Amino acid sequence: MDRNRLTVKRLTIWRRRFRHRLVVLLWLTATLVVANFFAYLVRFDFGLSSREWQRFLTTLPILVGAKILVFASGRLGRIAHAYFSFIDALRLVRVALLSSCAVAALDHLFFSQQLIPRSVLAIDAVFAVLLLGGGLAFRRLLRERTEQRHKKTHANRRPALIVGTLSASEVFLRSLRNHSSSGGFVPVGLVVDNPKMLHHEVSGVPVRGLISQTAQTAVQTGAEAVLLISGALNGTLVREILTQCEAIGVDVQVIPEVSRIVKGQVDFQPRKVAIEDLLGRESVQLDFQPLRSWISGRRVLVTGSCGSIGSEIARQLIQLAPEQLLMVDRSETGQFFLERELSSRAAGVDLQILVADTTDRQRMQKVFQQYRPEVIFHAAAYKHVPLMEQHPGEAIKNIIGATKTLADLAKDFQAEAFVMVSTDKAVNPTSVMGCCKRVAELYVQSLHRECEADDTPGCRFVTVRFGNVLGSAGSVIPVFREQIRMGGPVTITHERMTRFFMTIPEASQLVIQAGCVGAGGEIFVLDMGEPVRIVDLATDMIQLSGLQVGTDIEIKVTGMRPGEKLYEELYDEAETNLPTKYEKIMVADSITMSRLDIVRHVSKLLSVAESDGVTIRENLRSVVPSYQPETLRPAAAVSERRAA
Repeated sequence: MDRNRLTVKRLTIWRRRFRHRLVVLLWLTATLVVANFFAYLVRFDFGLSSREWQRFLTTLPILVGAKILVFASGRLGRIAHAYFSFIDALRLVRVALLSSCAVAALDHLFFSQQLIPRSVLAIDAVFAVLLLGGGLAFRRLLRERTEQRHKKTHANRRPALIVGTLSASEVFLRSLRNHSSSGGFVPVGLVVDNPKMLHHEVSGVPVRGLISQTAQTAVQTGAEAVLLISGALNGTLVREILTQCEAIGVDVQVIPEVSRIVKGQVDFQPRKVAIEDLLGRESVQLDFQPLRSWISGRRVLVTGSCGSIGSEIARQLIQLAPEQLLMVDRSETGQFFLERELSSRAAGVDLQILVADTTDRQRMQKVFQQYRPEVIFHAAAYKHVPLMEQHPGEAIKNIIGATKTLADLAKDFQAEAFVMVSTDKAVNPTSVMGCCKRVAELYVQSLHRECEADDTPGCRFVTVRFGNVLGSAGSVIPVFREQIRMGGPVTITHERMTRFFMTIPEASQLVIQAGCVGAGGEIFVLDMGEPVRIVDLATDMIQLSGLQVGTDIEIKVTGMRPGEKLYEELYDEAETNLPTKYEKIMVADSITMSRLDIVRHVSKLLSVAESDGVTIRENLRSVVPSYQPETLRPAAAVSERRAA
């Protein structure tokens, strides 16, 4: 029974295909005959003699047969008529010219006298393209008109302005035309960044105004919503548009990134403006070819794999097809869920989830002995400044001690590259956490110089320094979001405090890119854009939640916490900012320390890790003179000694 059903199904499919191909063949034959007939008429001034009629009828089967074979080899029959595009038109022109050349070649090779005038062939090719292309274009026009009539039957479609660059707007409108869902909006105009395009049309939609006039244009056109194309505008413009439109009561939403719509990765569905849009960071364009050459087929180890950066680095690395991906973290629960997430993506990659503490040298040595990693991304570290001020010894062990252990093992086991994730808090540090990161930077740099001094090539030691990442666990964004959900107040520590921000995927991708291009010994600094005032961030998040500052949610200043700075820096005063071939990656040409000195300092710091906070801070300051902890002031020092 099943076999009979399968046979019937196959027969039905075959009949459908045969019927489709027969219709295409008949339509193509008729069009080619008409094109050739009109070519003769035009060539002989619409007055065909009996001789020319005889020539037309004699050569018609040869011409049509040869052209059908060429058209079939060009697979023009597979073009979806209702979706005929500019690319298909170019393909049609190419095949039509090729078919005319084929007919001319046959005429020359197999007939002693020229049967078909060359002028007729040229005119015939033009008519074939016009008739075939016109027919396909008319079929597409009918489909679009039908869809437009169907869309107009849906009620409550709101008029909207599309805001973005010209190229982004054009691609979006083209994508919108090919999707049945428009999110309940109909575009009534474009707002662009090019004044020369005013009063022109793009894909049938008029350009109504400039980006700086968005609110004014919305009023003039009666738009009920403004749709911002994600990634097309910087954060300042997004914030300005949001403020203007809120003042006149026009809704502002964000269209998913156009390239993702075109690729089919997401459907068109506007969303509310998010805090990432206000920062306005452009998408990172990775240079995948050298990354794949570097990572593909290698054994790669990622520490801190349960953290925001470590887990995202692991996600990015899977796309580069390493032979083996080792993920190390001491969080059992975090590793459990990470394995469940990545297992489905890791086709062809040997995924190893290792529960281990990077401060445990014996355990990490066994990991290196067993797996022999070739590339190490060291993202494991404590990051919360106030907590590390309370437990400075743990910062020494976790940040300096773990980095020393892993870097030494990378050298001993002849790894190819060691990439350490650092922070902007290492520049002119005021916190224990930041100072420990600076010491770790110095140690990694010194180890590379030691490898350079050897006769044989050693491990490339690279450091990547950047600021805060949006949405990481315990960071300001989730804290603000929770405070808003609870009804406030939203707490900030100082009105003038600023921070650099970037997204987690962007930071992780640039870390991998920097690790690939580094020759060794560099401190790469990621382009963080403009610093953001924390009070502005809090205000934006409250407003994006549909609330008003002071009316619905209060912003409360609590005072700076231990170790905090008003602003962060990406470069020390003594460092030189050098460009690389990648726009968002720079090099900090910094002061280094001799290998003997840094080894001595690190050994001393590890030996005093269980001492009181003042002793630890004094030893840190002996390594990093720019370290200025408030707790070394006399009154604070006395208080801390008493507490100890």
